[in-house]
Amino acid sequence: MKALCKSYPETGLWLEDVIEPEVGPNDVLIRIIKTAICGTDLHIYNWDDWAKQTIPIPMVVGHEFVGKVDRIGADVDAISCGDVVSGEGHIVCGQCRNCRAGRRHLCAHTQGIGVHRQGAFAEFIAIPETNVWKHDPNVDIDVASFFDAYGNAAHTALSFDLLGEDILITGAGPIGCMATAICRYAGARNIVVTDINETRLEMALSMGATVALNAETMSIECVQMKLGMKEGFDVGLEMSGVGSAFQDMVRNMAHGGKIAMLGIPKSGIEIDWNLVVFNMLTIKGIYGREIYESWYKMTVMLEGGLDLTPVISQNLSIDNFEIGFEVMNSGKAGKVILNWDSM
Repeated sequence: MKALCKSYPETGLWLEDVIEPEVGPNDVLIRIIKTAICGTDLHIYNWDDWAKQTIPIPMVVGHEFVGKVDRIGADVDAISCGDVVSGEGHIVCGQCRNCRAGRRHLCAHTQGIGVHRQGAFAEFIAIPETNVWKHDPNVDIDVASFFDAYGNAAHTALSFDLLGEDILITGAGPIGCMATAICRYAGARNIVVTDINETRLEMALSMGATVALNAETMSIECVQMKLGMKEGFDVGLEMSGVGSAFQDMVRNMAHGGKIAMLGIPKSGIEIDWNLVVFNMLTIKGIYGREIYESWYKMTVMLEGGLDLTPVISQNLSIDNFEIGFEVMNSGKAGKVILNWDSM
């Protein structure tokens, strides 16, 4: 089968012929229809320090996908051939304390699809039945291709109560923009999104931001004054991984404010712990999705009218994957979708 691979320890990916995955008794073989490029894939493409330390070579990359079930293992009973599905990208051990207690998103031995084991940028992927998510027929096929990333946004945004609250989102990448739409759907009052990329700030506005703030030209404090806010933000969603953005967030939270942190810093961030302590802030780290509570809520929100299509910026054939990664590297893209139907 054709697959997009990290074949050499250098910048780039290569579309190559690889062996079709084996299907065990508990596995599901999925014929890929569409995949979406994630920030993780960009790290692997660019072969940065994280990728060099993490990714074995050769590796079929990618973890955001939608496809149709092509074949099922002998012991699979809840999934049928022809089902339209995506997959939870974190494969857990099933045996640690958290897994056995039903807290699978907290598994200490998680393996990532397209990171630690063969990924979804291919004509086929085989994953355990327990990692398969069957889509509602009304879910848009393009949106279904990035359910994994949508789940990151949902897990982060829904960590705290949003109804009637003032929300600060630092980072207007695709996940930050999806989180913006979720906050608006969930009844937030003011949603302020910060970034320095005007293209992404415009996208944040299209997805429900009250204010899209270029952090290089205006301060968060000024925006609070313009909005008539007197006590700071109730909820912060840190999506950028930028130290100065996180420091701005901590400084602008209300007493008792709550911060969900998804962005991954490139290096350590200095924190004014006096603000954290005396303002009684809560900081919660987010990794992946709650398995499968996030997925359930994601589907229900789409059924209720949540529109994520504005985050899609390109829809390309897999043969043009280089264009997709170039656009992603430019910083001017939302979600870039790669189509495998022509294979």
